[in-house]
Amino acid sequence: MLTVDFSRFPLAPGDRVLDLGCGAGRHAFECYRRGAQVVALDQNGEEIREVAKWFAAMKEAGEAPEGATATAMEGDALALPFPDESFDVVIISEVMEHIPDDKGVLAEMVRVLKPGGRIAVTVPRYGPEKVCWALSDAYHEVEGGHIRIYKADELVAKIREAGLKPYGSHHAHALHSPYWWLKCAFGVDNDKALPVRAYHKLLVWDIMKKPLATRVAEQALNPLIGKSFVVYATKPHLPRLAGTETFEAAAK
Repeated sequence: MLTVDFSRFPLAPGDRVLDLGCGAGRHAFECYRRGAQVVALDQNGEEIREVAKWFAAMKEAGEAPEGATATAMEGDALALPFPDESFDVVIISEVMEHIPDDKGVLAEMVRVLKPGGRIAVTVPRYGPEKVCWALSDAYHEVEGGHIRIYKADELVAKIREAGLKPYGSHHAHALHSPYWWLKCAFGVDNDKALPVRAYHKLLVWDIMKKPLATRVAEQALNPLIGKSFVVYATKPHLPRLAGTETFEAAAK
């Protein structure tokens, strides 16, 4: 289940991609399939080991085209172990709501992104997330849980302040909002509640079968109750300083 829409966020074979806070690796796997040179980074060592196993299995199964590479590694989002301008693409999906210093994370992403590079940021949407918080303290008051809810304009403003240029946004996963409302209402750790189990089966069926009816329904509902808010942005090229052309010509 992808939150980033790659029809709006073009990826070329050979692009160097950082999936920051990759979790279970869903976006990293898709980038690998598309021929990218992927680095999946997360602070959770257990998840990173699983992602590495899946990368190896994908390579063995021939799911990645020739030239694609994939690396899974532990790391700190606030101190990325990469030189400046290392990546063509950075993805950070459902991560920033967990990190106190979200501006610091944005600064690190901008640092490692090449000029002209693209970034995709996804966070829980304000409305559906407020419902979850109202229904359950346990939903967010846990170690490593959500510490803030972003309003759309607030997130876009922070992205601009970091030096990026937003070029598009949308909402995703409308069918997942009711599932999380049910989870919060019946207990976030109570997977045995009948409404929760029934809705989970629906979601699994939808993900596996991708029927037209639910695809159309979700597309219609995304603007209203989409669970995630997605923003796409680019890192502008630095303006050429006056006199640079003359200096470069003289240096040749």
